[in-house]
Amino acid sequence: MTLSQLQVGEFLAALGERTPAPASGAATALTAAIAAALVELAGRFAGDEESVVRAKALWSRLSELADEDSGAYTAFMADRNDETRARTIAVPEEIASCADEIVTLAEHVRGQLRSSVVGDAEAAGELARAAAVVARRLAKLNRR
Repeated sequence: MTLSQLQVGEFLAALGERTPAPASGAATALTAAIAAALVELAGRFAGDEESVVRAKALWSRLSELADEDSGAYTAFMADRNDETRARTIAVPEEIASCADEIVTLAEHVRGQLRSSVVGDAEAAGELARAAAVVARRLAKLNRR
């Protein structure tokens, strides 16, 4: 079962377990995925189909990255070599890149809105910014 198939409570319980994964990388990917879903919502209200499609693609990829991050860290804990370490760096870097794109999309969509959905676009931008910062920090930590 993938992390995105878990109910929210199940995912939160899994995060709280004393296991190496899922942990902050998966949580960061899913935070960015939530931000992308909020951009999708705001884009629908803005009538911006291109942003809707891109936001949906981003949250889908970020859901996959949550699982990839957990897998990468589990593999690294089992066999600490250059290849497994590289994956623990590459995955959070991709999460950060996706999150950066979500920030841009959120700002773009926010500029088209004149309704209460503005708050959703703004929340998306803030969540995505935070996810990008955390993901980059994780990649930096994993380089050690």
